[in-house]
Amino acid sequence: MAAIASLSPATPILDGEVFIFDERLISRVEWLQARPSDETATPPIFMAFDCLWIAGDDLRDQRLDRWRERLEQMVKGQDMLLPARRLADDGLKAWQQVIECDYEGLVAKDAASLYRAGRTLAWLKVKVPNCREGERGWETKATSSG
Repeated sequence: MAAIASLSPATPILDGEVFIFDERLISRVEWLQARPSDETATPPIFMAFDCLWIAGDDLRDQRLDRWRERLEQMVKGQDMLLPARRLADDGLKAWQQVIECDYEGLVAKDAASLYRAGRTLAWLKVKVPNCREGERGWETKATSSG
């Protein structure tokens, strides 16, 4: 992706996914395959969840709050490369934001934690009911009434 190639320093290792967002800025993973022609959408955007390496510095043994700052500085001013959204530090307030904004869920991360591949108790994925994990990211489960 050109947005990643243009970064300075030119050697980041990022963990993230490509998303398309609808007019309410809700992610629509399924639109990567086929977007309905009558829907307004952003171009594909890379959302960086984690930053593992910058300019020769291995950041996996640094606290999340430290490497998150470096990630945000690195992508500042980019259009097609953004850090994942930050929610409130308080878990109940963050969950309220998820519900109010109609997000699919959140990943709660301990700011003092280090990066570890795989599932850990320091980073917990919490999904809104009626959502399911798809092949790539979260996608909303269709519900019907009646």
